[in-house]
Amino acid sequence: MLVQADVLRRLVSEIFLHAGSGQEEAGRIGHYLVDSNLAGHDSHGVIRVPRYVQMLRDGRIHANRTIKIVRDTDVLAVVDGQFGFGQSIAPQAVQLGIDKAKKHGVAIVALRNTGHIGRVGNWGEMAAEAGLVSVHFVNAAGSILVAPFGGTDRRFSTAPFCVGVPRPGDPPLLLDFATSVVAEGKVLVAAKGGKPVPPGSLIDENGNLSTDPIVLYGPAGPDAPPDQRNGKGAIRAMGEHKGSGVALMCEILGGALTGNGTAGPGSRQFSNGMLSIYIAPDLLGTDDFFAAEMKQYVDFVKSANPATPGGEVLVPGEPERRTAATRSAEGIPLTDEVWQSLLETARKVGIGENSLNSLVQ
Repeated sequence: MLVQADVLRRLVSEIFLHAGSGQEEAGRIGHYLVDSNLAGHDSHGVIRVPRYVQMLRDGRIHANRTIKIVRDTDVLAVVDGQFGFGQSIAPQAVQLGIDKAKKHGVAIVALRNTGHIGRVGNWGEMAAEAGLVSVHFVNAAGSILVAPFGGTDRRFSTAPFCVGVPRPGDPPLLLDFATSVVAEGKVLVAAKGGKPVPPGSLIDENGNLSTDPIVLYGPAGPDAPPDQRNGKGAIRAMGEHKGSGVALMCEILGGALTGNGTAGPGSRQFSNGMLSIYIAPDLLGTDDFFAAEMKQYVDFVKSANPATPGGEVLVPGEPERRTAATRSAEGIPLTDEVWQSLLETARKVGIGENSLNSLVQ
């Protein structure tokens, strides 16, 4: 089924308003989750709503939190998210980095103890809109999902990496990916009847490659939500040894260096950590050369002959923008199971049938 973006934003925002978030926070959660769906990253979109609400009810995440600044210098800050919603905490941390870099040319912000920060590309885009280059290393303590190259046991989170680069007069370059073959949310989408994961995305405890979400989530009854704690297998690291190495560095920089904690070992509360570096091209004195050289080089890259007839060479950020344009016009595709889970979550937080009907019309 196709659902218009404004309907989803309205529904998701109302769910979190009823769940305990203030008006502004509920609106932010609705905005960023639906934005992920628009960009084609359904794994980080509204499919997360039931999980977020359950985490809120379990006390693993808290509504209406703000960042706590632990250490602060001209060009560096360590901030604690106090286990608030990532859609509230991350933009505060990013804005702090933007302000410092605009004044001093560079900045580093170490963020720890925050709820799921969603699509990391949002924060690269936010910095790019402010005219800054940014690099983000992210990990998730309490979320051990990915097997390292050469192994079958889980050792990493999906450990995202992101680079955002502003382009005067053009949309930014935006590289944003999990260092696993697929994000855990994409396995969740497959488990909910959506797009299957690519061949070889998963590996079972015996070393066999698989596409079956049961490898990650284990067997569950028809009404049981997928829970990665029940599976014996793992997601595979992308790019064999190279992706496994990048995942390790995201855990070290985003998890250990920030004070967030790595994905393991031991039992830990879920929290995202993010080490972000911000660079202001104008204060480096290379902004004119940088912009011209970048445009020339991007044009050069895109001019390569396509490998398949009718194909095209794309640069990071282009697929998401094209998907967003299509989905904004036509609607966001959701499986019936995901749509029903949203409606059921709305009922659970106290939205009555009459109100619910008015929200989705």
